[in-house]
Amino acid sequence: MTQASVGFQCPECAHAGAKRAPSLTASDLRTRPIATQVLIAVNVVAFVAMAATSGSVWRASGDVYVNGVIYGPLVATGEWWRVVTGGFLHSGILHLGMNMLMLWVLGQLLEPLLGRFRFVTLYMACLVAGSFGVLLFSPRSPTIGASGAVFGLMGAAIIAQRRDGIDVWRNGIGGLVVINLLLTFAVPGISIGGHIGGLVGGLVVGALVFALDRAVPSPWVGGVAALALTLVLYAGALWAASQWMDPLINL
Repeated sequence: MTQASVGFQCPECAHAGAKRAPSLTASDLRTRPIATQVLIAVNVVAFVAMAATSGSVWRASGDVYVNGVIYGPLVATGEWWRVVTGGFLHSGILHLGMNMLMLWVLGQLLEPLLGRFRFVTLYMACLVAGSFGVLLFSPRSPTIGASGAVFGLMGAAIIAQRRDGIDVWRNGIGGLVVINLLLTFAVPGISIGGHIGGLVGGLVVGALVFALDRAVPSPWVGGVAALALTLVLYAGALWAASQWMDPLINL
């Protein structure tokens, strides 16, 4: 008999158990959605910081919100960081939970396909595309949330599955996009510009990244292309904000 952590086993059982025991390899670490987990962590930390300054997990307020929310006139006066920071803040714990759940589901699909670098650059491109949509269609409405980036990931997921010949209506992603679009237009207080901007951005950037993935063996090319489009979208967001120089509202 052989001593084991749970008592004694016969040598044959101990040997079979060792074969079945899972082990973590370098390949496993490369395919785990670590970038997705980091993005979720950043959103959670930002929410905790906002809740700490506002004293509430149900309503966005406080210094973190005021200094990070997307608001066209403030972006136009030089507060360019709001184009990004607004995408990491949330109006309440339910808003955070829904967006992070979708980010987790989509990240597990896309990050193993793209790798961490391209996935993060895709995410940032979608986030900025959502902010561009906000500043283009509703710049005078203070807006926060990762839903623009999440909508972009849904668009990229459609591109990825169509590339592989998968019917997006059979596996559910097509229906998920339709349902979320219906909610976007039906529920008051949801940023239409942010959701549409993110979705269109995800479709365009996703199509480019996956096309380069087939044409060029290096994954860095797709990531750099996504970063270049992010800069273009950022410039578009700043331009859109500059068109709305009306008086500030009480945030």
